[in-house]
Amino acid sequence: MISSIQEWFKSHIQADTNNSQHTIELATAVLLYEVMRADNKFEQLEHDNYRKQLEKHFSLTGEELNTLCELSQSHADDATDYQQFTSVINESYGLTEKRAVIDSLWSLAYADHELSPHEEYTIRKIADLLYIPHSQFIQSKLSNKK
Repeated sequence: MISSIQEWFKSHIQADTNNSQHTIELATAVLLYEVMRADNKFEQLEHDNYRKQLEKHFSLTGEELNTLCELSQSHADDATDYQQFTSVINESYGLTEKRAVIDSLWSLAYADHELSPHEEYTIRKIADLLYIPHSQFIQSKLSNKK
């Protein structure tokens, strides 16, 4: 049963290597993972918050969430830029939903109670690619600061 769940999830989530299309779940998970690894420290608080943010955005079973986390890591490791992921979000989401993604990125960056310059830079790049106005970028940062 687990293998059938994994196969279903991979068929719906995993990128097609011929056309590099990603799902909204995978695109969001990769961007969150990029913020988590931006400071080169993987703390349990961040990992827990990473999973929490994915659960907040998507209705996934525990097995689907585990598979998504694995896929997001491998896709992030293979990615050359963020545009391939932000374009999926731009096609699917309006400003309100994109702001929710940015809020999740800030929440993840602040999970360990320390904002590194690399995390802030990564979120800024992603926000620019999502066409988030600077005022909303700042509002999101301030509302998630702990």
